[in-house]
Amino acid sequence: MDGAVIGVVVAFVLGLLVLRGGMRVVNQIERGVVFRWGKALPAYRHPGVTFLIPFADRMRKVNVQVVTMPVPTQEGITKDNVSVKVDAVVYFRVTDPIRAAIEVQDYVFAVGQVAQSSLRSIIGKSDLDDLLTDRERLHEGLALMIDSPAAEWGIHIDRVEIKDVQLPESLKRSMSRQAEAERERRARVITADGEFQAAQQLANASRIMSDTPEAMQLRLLQTVVEVAAEKNSTLVMPFPVELLRYFDRAAKRLDQEVEKNERELDAPEGQAALKAGIEQIAAVADRFGPRAEVTAAPEPSPEAPAPAPGDRPRA
Repeated sequence: MDGAVIGVVVAFVLGLLVLRGGMRVVNQIERGVVFRWGKALPAYRHPGVTFLIPFADRMRKVNVQVVTMPVPTQEGITKDNVSVKVDAVVYFRVTDPIRAAIEVQDYVFAVGQVAQSSLRSIIGKSDLDDLLTDRERLHEGLALMIDSPAAEWGIHIDRVEIKDVQLPESLKRSMSRQAEAERERRARVITADGEFQAAQQLANASRIMSDTPEAMQLRLLQTVVEVAAEKNSTLVMPFPVELLRYFDRAAKRLDQEVEKNERELDAPEGQAALKAGIEQIAAVADRFGPRAEVTAAPEPSPEAPAPAPGDRPRA
């Protein structure tokens, strides 16, 4: 009887040891791939407690979290023959633990190698401007190139991003000069556009003032008020340019009248009219006062010699 009890106890303890040896715990971030006698079972073990057959089953845990893997800096020549150095980062995760455990020996290393070769390939197919400005399209193309072989390994590429593009120093200086020239060109265009708009507004204002002269006077008074507001001891009054133009035109008309009168007096008709006027003056003098000898000045004969400067006129 005692031997039977001892045997039961021993069997129970051995059973517990066997169960303890076959019990495994799968974490939430893992999936268990079970190999029975070296052959993978079609279904993987989910998170929680799972039991394996001792000496027959072997379980490999596969992490299903998103893996962030930096891609080392790759040096290449772009499509427009510029030598650059580019580094990137790849985000991927395991979607099929069985294929990830069977199809590839080390899926992390394999994805890294594919990412490096794909990055060098995308550098050679792209221009420098695309690497600097159109990165979203390059990210999509790079993710597609890496995802094609990775899908066969049960891995899904979530995202690929280019982190940095290192340029040669000479190219950096050239791009800096180009950017400065572009900014200077924009500044000149903006300044010229401002001058053009100001000239248009001044032209419109001049047309309005020419139609309404009172506007010029109001503008003059406004200018006086603005100058007087600064409390200066000397007040500068602007002189209208139109007034100067009026004086100029009046002087020209006066000169023209004088020249016209001189031409008329030099003519024979002018001499006759001058004699008639003198005779009328003499007639009026005889009527209202003592008779005075008023005669016209004799015309100088061309043969008479001109008097010397020292000779006195005879009475």
